[in-house]
Amino acid sequence: MDANGSGSAIDRRDFVRTTAAAGLGALGAMGAPGLLLGGSPGEKVVVAVIGVNGRGTVHAQNFSTLPNSEVAYVCDVDAGVVAKGLAAAKAQATPPKVVGDFRRVLDDRRVDAISIAAPDHWHAPMTLLALDAGKHVYVEKPSGHDPREDELLIAAAARTKSLVQLGTQRRSGPHFFDALAALRDGLIGMPYLARTWYANTRGGIGKGKVAAPPSGLNWELWQGPAPRTAYRDNVVHYNWHWFTRWGTGEICNNGTHEMDVARWLLGVDYPTSVVSSGTRWHFDDDWEFPDTQEATYEFAGGRSIVWHGQSCNGLPMYGRARGTAILGTAGSLVIDQDGYVFADPKDKVLRQSSAGPKGDALNVTGDDALTRVHMRNFLDAIRTGAKLNAPIADGAKTGLLCHLGTIAQQTGRKLRIDPNTGRILGDDDAMTRWSREYAPGWAPAV
Repeated sequence: MDANGSGSAIDRRDFVRTTAAAGLGALGAMGAPGLLLGGSPGEKVVVAVIGVNGRGTVHAQNFSTLPNSEVAYVCDVDAGVVAKGLAAAKAQATPPKVVGDFRRVLDDRRVDAISIAAPDHWHAPMTLLALDAGKHVYVEKPSGHDPREDELLIAAAARTKSLVQLGTQRRSGPHFFDALAALRDGLIGMPYLARTWYANTRGGIGKGKVAAPPSGLNWELWQGPAPRTAYRDNVVHYNWHWFTRWGTGEICNNGTHEMDVARWLLGVDYPTSVVSSGTRWHFDDDWEFPDTQEATYEFAGGRSIVWHGQSCNGLPMYGRARGTAILGTAGSLVIDQDGYVFADPKDKVLRQSSAGPKGDALNVTGDDALTRVHMRNFLDAIRTGAKLNAPIADGAKTGLLCHLGTIAQQTGRKLRIDPNTGRILGDDDAMTRWSREYAPGWAPAV
């Protein structure tokens, strides 16, 4: 790229395709994605941030201030919130351009990557379109709206060779790596059980009324791949999380983070069975997921993960509003974004670490130090070929874990799972929930 970030005389993607065809692209095929940017560690990664009402402002702030990074676009279907994205990127000498339809940025060859903080129903379709356009992707959790979308993402990333980093930022936390090393060294013996939790005091969302969309909101494009419905006044901007048409419930909203840590530290992939119990206890409203849920996942070798979801009761576990606890044959580990404590079976501290000033574990924008480190890892992977800390091929396994908890909850029965594929065995009714219905013309494919 030249100093303005524009392509050279030979487009870099054409160069990669040409050299691969000539037998010179082996490094790219073997995982040196920095070649997609020309291979120079000094080059700038040009990013488009999509969805800037909440979490996306953190994306814009970080990608506009990290070294060798520039936010070229902020995109949102609501003209009333784009000012937030622009304000978040104010440190840049050149303000980002504003667009309402993200598909416009996919045609811009200057854009190397897109960063997705749109609602959950957009994550996979948007990522797939970006991959087809030759872009790298940083996508917030959950990776897909349903298990089939997670399968499609894994396949598309493998096919295109582009990089997809899931926004599970704990995967880049130094104290998490430290804890993992201690576990592998046998500090608490053989780890066998992980407890994960999230405890908040969310309010009710009421019963929505059909209304005209707010001025400036493109309701048609906001719905995108989801089947069409009338606008209701209790959906946008945050409450969509609790509607099955667009959201994925607390188990995917926050459970993804904690269960990802549990799966990582236990060293497990797909379970052998899943069972869930819970309901909507706290309000008589339109919320379509349980606000209280306990899901248990069994894995080969007798290991297990338990998810405790408390959306409307903030009673902490182990003195923490959220986190992961690992039980082993010789002790335990309690860990969250702020640090960890290893203890022996009588709760005597063996080792502990603080990751820095304690953050707000319930901050809905997730503005924490780990995010910046995680995004830096994504940029380094693009520029230099560094290893992604949360590649979609692994991250989507956690997404599937969360979706299986929802399917077990919806069916009200224990599910048997193929530990090699994550697919449900012997339950045709449960498998009807494996994928979703799409608006005409929006069904994704690989």
